[in-house]
Amino acid sequence: MPKGGKKGGHKGRARQYTSPEEIDAQLQAEKEKARQEEEMSDGGGEGAAGCPAKEKKDSDESDDDEDYQQKHKGVEGLIDIENPNRAVQTAKKVTQLDIEGPKELSRREREEIEKQKAKERYMKMHLAGKTEQAKADLARLAIIRKQREEAAKKKEEERKVKDAASVPAKGMQSLSLNK
Repeated sequence: MPKGGKKGGHKGRARQYTSPEEIDAQLQAEKEKARQEEEMSDGGGEGAAGCPAKEKKDSDESDDDEDYQQKHKGVEGLIDIENPNRAVQTAKKVTQLDIEGPKELSRREREEIEKQKAKERYMKMHLAGKTEQAKADLARLAIIRKQREEAAKKKEEERKVKDAASVPAKGMQSLSLNK
């Protein structure tokens, strides 16, 4: 058994049910109250025009309503709050839409456009050879070109030496065949 005794100790108590007569009485009382409030807000029917005391009472009630709207709890009266989620959005007609006007972009869209422009600027600078990376690439390229030129010259010299060595050997072979 868990500490603290039984759980759900409410079980076994006598339940109280509302009788249908009590429910009907409550509904009739609510309807009567609503009817009285409606009569008060409408001006009380035909007796309102002839009774100045009733008109005075209605004006007092409207003053009370205004005072009630002005009363705020705590700091509410000092801070003017406008909740954008509470505003009712009205549907616009197609004719009212301003298609040609400037479109306001969201923060993400603006950041994306700025990022693309920055990338394009960097590529232009890179192609012009003004960035650090472009300068390093061009220096590396110049070194590689020199190495390739030197390798090509060395190969050409080796080929010339080989050709020069092979020409006298061919000449000797041809002479020996003629004899």
